[in-house]
Amino acid sequence: MEYLRAAGAALIAVVFAVSSVSKLRDFRGFARSVPALVPMPARWVTPVALTVVVAEAGSAVLVVVPATAPAGFLLASALLLAFTAAIAASLRRGRPAPCRCFGVSETPAGPRHLARNSVLLCLAVLGALAPETLPPLAGAVVACGAGVVVAVLVIAMDDIAVVFARSS
Repeated sequence: MEYLRAAGAALIAVVFAVSSVSKLRDFRGFARSVPALVPMPARWVTPVALTVVVAEAGSAVLVVVPATAPAGFLLASALLLAFTAAIAASLRRGRPAPCRCFGVSETPAGPRHLARNSVLLCLAVLGALAPETLPPLAGAVVACGAGVVVAVLVIAMDDIAVVFARSS
C-alpha cells in the first residue's frame, strides 16, 4: 500500500501543480470559463477561480510532504469531487463547457473527464487512507516514477483522444 501511496502522491502532485500553473498563466481566461461550468454571480467568479488555483497548488505541495500528505490527499479529493460535480451539472444542462483543466483548451468537458476525475478521486481517497509508512527508497523511486508517467498521460488525455479519434 505504501507504493500505491507514493505513486498516488506523485500523480496528484504533478497533475495539480501543472493544473494550477496553467490556470495562472491565463488566469483571466480561466476565470471567464468558470461560470460556464458553474453558473454564479459575477462577483464570485474571481474569488472562486483564485480559490481553485490556490487549493490545487496547496494539494500538490501537501501530498509530497509525508507529515501533510493525508491533508493533501483530502484536499485533492474535495477538489476532484467539486470538479466532477461541476462537469456533471454542465453535461446535465446540455451545455458542456470547455475543460480548462490544463490551460487553454476549447475541448468541451465530457464523459472522459468524469472518468478521469473518478479515477483520480479513487487514488486520492486511497492515498488519504493508506498507512503513513515510507517505502524503501528504490521502491519509492519506481512508484513515484510510475505516478509521474501516469500524470503526464492524464495531462495529455485530451490530446491523446484527438489523435485516436483522427485515426479511427
